[in-house]
Amino acid sequence: MRKEVIGPFQLFAMIVLFELGTAVVVPIGLESGHAVWISILLALPGGILLYLVFADLYRQFPDLVISGYTRKILGRWIGWPLSLLYLPVLMYNGSRNLREAGDLLISSTYDRTPIFIINSIMVIAVMYILYKGIEVFSRTAEIYFWLIVIMGLVSNFVVIISGLVHLKNLFPIHPGEWLEALGSAYPSIWIFPYGELVCFTAILPHFSTRNKVKKTGIGAIALSAFLLSFTHAVEMSVLGTDIYSRTTFPMFTTITLVNVANFIQRLDAIVILTLIIGVFFKMSIYCYAAVSIAADLFNVKEPRRLVIPVGVVVLFSSFVSAENYPMHLKDGIAFLKYILPFMCAVIPILLFLVHRFRRRFGLYK
Repeated sequence: MRKEVIGPFQLFAMIVLFELGTAVVVPIGLESGHAVWISILLALPGGILLYLVFADLYRQFPDLVISGYTRKILGRWIGWPLSLLYLPVLMYNGSRNLREAGDLLISSTYDRTPIFIINSIMVIAVMYILYKGIEVFSRTAEIYFWLIVIMGLVSNFVVIISGLVHLKNLFPIHPGEWLEALGSAYPSIWIFPYGELVCFTAILPHFSTRNKVKKTGIGAIALSAFLLSFTHAVEMSVLGTDIYSRTTFPMFTTITLVNVANFIQRLDAIVILTLIIGVFFKMSIYCYAAVSIAADLFNVKEPRRLVIPVGVVVLFSSFVSAENYPMHLKDGIAFLKYILPFMCAVIPILLFLVHRFRRRFGLYK
């Protein structure tokens, strides 16, 4: 069977869409107050370093997903159960993205539609694109990358020309606030969204140009960081710290305030479409990583057979994970604080160090 491959720009587009995902719509870095846009930039160097760890492991084991080289580096008895931990984490995080998209659609537009129907349609779309394969998915990302860029430019432009931006909501930034911004950047923003790139350890084995993996990833992460920083700066300048921290979807609240000459109004559809596209790609990559790792761990020759089971688990997890949206947010804070750092940063860095040590002293058989 022919191995599916993806090109540099396709990987670039997937990383940007994945990084933006829900991070462009929901509030992040609340601990830093009005300096949230700085926190995103402060977390960028850490995000790049973490990606370089993923890229180095890929270059050492170009044909293996993370579960494969975890077993190779740590041994089967430690590596197999450690790799197994990724499955519930990846599927749970995918279900969280689905829950956030469903709640926004219900609260903003489809208030008479059962959330089960909305979430089911999104999951079916994800299962369909994953069943088609990573090449089809990456080509789809190329198209939607430009659509997201255009919609982002349009929405930020109309917010600015409508006179809603107040730079006093962003400045001044005192020395103590720089420390708060740094504390918000690490580990919170460092892990969400940068650390979530651990999912790409299942996609990189399909990359066609091994010597461009670092350049492509760093460029995509940097662009994502600047887009996120600018977008959240605009939201903060319009809403102020108090409203930004209390609203569920700051981007949606910001765009509803747009009114240019009593003509350009009701641009809510841009935000909704942005969220749908972002969640679609982010959830798809989470599900693809779960499928790839499960296929590797359980020796499934045809990974497509696992697409439907993973999709069904993600769908029903989005309903049972929390009773309501406030509980969903509370669970997310605990998940981000205690579990994601271990899976996204600690394990990959441990693998990187142990591999270097074993190779240095010739401990591989």
